[in-house]
Amino acid sequence: MNIADSEVSQVIIARTCGCKELGRKVTYNFADPYHALCLDKKDIILAQLQACEILLKYAGDDPDRKVVEKEIAELRMAMDLLT
Repeated sequence: MNIADSEVSQVIIARTCGCKELGRKVTYNFADPYHALCLDKKDIILAQLQACEILLKYAGDDPDRKVVEKEIAELRMAMDLLT
């Protein structure tokens, strides 16, 4: 039996990285390694979508905003294909 109590409200944290020449992208990191063991594809995509929506609030410049909006659209399409 695995029992874990996490104070982290987000399962996955999203960040933008890269440079203008090579292109920017969104990367993800598990906030708590425990969750990496018990999530299926749908749960991971939903957590990524939630992380991107939070990241969109704090995206300051236009290139980051465009990258995050594109990632959200791709994640929503992936969710549509899974359901």
